[in-house]
Amino acid sequence: MLKTARHVSFCLLAVALAALAEVKPGRYTLAEVRDAATLETRVIEDWQPWGADAKARRKLVEITVCEWWPGQKVRLPVTFLAPATGPTRNIVLGNTGVQLKPAAPTGAMLRLLRDHGVGIVLIGMTSIDLMEPVGRLDVGMKEHFLKTKDARHTPAWIWGMSDMRALTAALAEKNVFQPGKVLATGGSKRGVGAAAAGIADDRFTAILPVVAPIIDSPGGPYVEGMMPAEITRANEQFLADLLADKVPNAPASARAPLISRQKARADERITVREARDAGWSEAEMKVACTAAWEVCRTTSFLPALRRRGLEIFYNQGSNDNVSPGLRELGRRFPDFPIYVVPGGHHGAAKETGMKKQVGSLPEVDENLFAFAQHHFFNARPLVAPPKVTSRWDAATRRLQVTVRFPDGAEPQQNALWWAVNRHPDYTLAMEYDAWESVPMRRIDAAAFSGEATLSAKPRTLDFLTVHQHAANGSTLTLSSPLLYLEVR
Repeated sequence: MLKTARHVSFCLLAVALAALAEVKPGRYTLAEVRDAATLETRVIEDWQPWGADAKARRKLVEITVCEWWPGQKVRLPVTFLAPATGPTRNIVLGNTGVQLKPAAPTGAMLRLLRDHGVGIVLIGMTSIDLMEPVGRLDVGMKEHFLKTKDARHTPAWIWGMSDMRALTAALAEKNVFQPGKVLATGGSKRGVGAAAAGIADDRFTAILPVVAPIIDSPGGPYVEGMMPAEITRANEQFLADLLADKVPNAPASARAPLISRQKARADERITVREARDAGWSEAEMKVACTAAWEVCRTTSFLPALRRRGLEIFYNQGSNDNVSPGLRELGRRFPDFPIYVVPGGHHGAAKETGMKKQVGSLPEVDENLFAFAQHHFFNARPLVAPPKVTSRWDAATRRLQVTVRFPDGAEPQQNALWWAVNRHPDYTLAMEYDAWESVPMRRIDAAAFSGEATLSAKPRTLDFLTVHQHAANGSTLTLSSPLLYLEVR
C-alpha cells in the first residue's frame, strides 16, 4: 500500500454534515500523492521525436495511481509530450483514453506545445467500469464505500488522484519537466479530476474544467433512489412523451440513449437499497450525496483557492444536468470566472438531438489557448466577470440588462441571452429548453446594454450575457453569471 502520512482534508461543507453521520468525505494525503517511489513506472515507449518537424518529443509510460484498497492497485497510462530540447516549466495536464498507446494532442494543446514550448501530460481516464480490472473495479469501489463509509471510494476521488499522480510522474522526468506553472483541464469526469487536483494540490496553478460540476452534484444524487419525487415523475412523463413523439424540441430517437445514459450513471453509484442493507441511516445517505463530490466542489474552497492564487475558468452548458446549480452559482458567486454556453449540452449521442455540445465548440478550445496564454505568459488579460444590473418592465414585457466590466475591458462582441419558463435542474426537459439572443450595444466605457422584448408574460426568466474579447492573437469567450427572475 502507498505510504500514509498526515491527511490533508478539503471538505468544509461535508465536515459539518458528517457530524450527523459516519460518512467520511474524501481525503488526499499529499505525501502519498507526491511520492514518486510508489509510481512503479513501466516504460512502454521511451522518449523519441514526435511530429513532422521534430520540434517535439514523446514518451508513454504506465504508472500506479494508488492502492485504492488493500490488494487493489489502479494503474493507468500517461503520455508525455515536450519540446525537443531543454526542460519546460509550463505544463498542461489533460486526459486521454485508457488504452496502452501514445496519445497525440490536438487543437489548443497542440498549438501550445508546437508554437509555445508548453509541455503536455495526458493520463488515461474513463468511467470506473471501464478501468482495469474491467467489471471488478467499479464493483469493489462500491463495496468499499458501503463498508467503510469513506468517500475515498468514489469516482471523483480516483479521477482527482489520477491527475495529481500524472503530475508526479511528469516531474520525475527531471530533465524534461521542472516545477513551474501547471494548468489542469478536461471535460466531464476529466473536468472533475482537474478541479479535484487543483483544489487539493498546490503544485497546480490553474484549472479549466469543462462541463464539470461546480456547486451541485452531477446528474442527480450519488445514492440512487434519493432524487426528489417530483423530478422522477417529470422525467418519467418526459420519456413517455418522447415515445409518443409529443416533445417539440426533442426527437423520439432520444429516448433510448437517455435511458442508457441514466443506467450508466446509476451503475457507478450506490442505491438506497444497498445502503440500507449495509446498515446506513437516512442521514448517512444524505451526507453521502454531498460527500461523494466534495473533492471537486470548487465553491466550497473558493476563498482558500483565491488566497493561494489558483486561477479558475469554467466552461459550462446552460442545459447540462451534469453541471446543475448555475442559478445558485450566479446568486452566491456572481464574480465566478465562467463561460456559460446558452443552450449548451453536456455531450450525448446524436440521436438525442443535442447539437450544441460544449466540449466540441471551437470557442471552448480557443478558451483553453487564451487562458493558457494569460496564465503561462501574461500575453493577454483574463477578463473579469461583468457586473450585471437588470430591470423587468411588466407592462411592456421588456427585460433591460446592463453590464459593466470592472477591469475596464471592452469585448468586441456582446450579446444578451434569455430563456423563459425553464424546467428544473435534473429534469430531462431542462436539457431541451430553448434560448434566444439579441446583440448588446456599447453605452459607455466598458459598459454595454441589451433589451429583450417577450411576446407573452413569463412565469420565470433566466438570462445571461456572453462576450468575446480578442487580444494578442487569442479570443476569450466569457459570460456573466446565469441570473434568474420570478416574474410577478
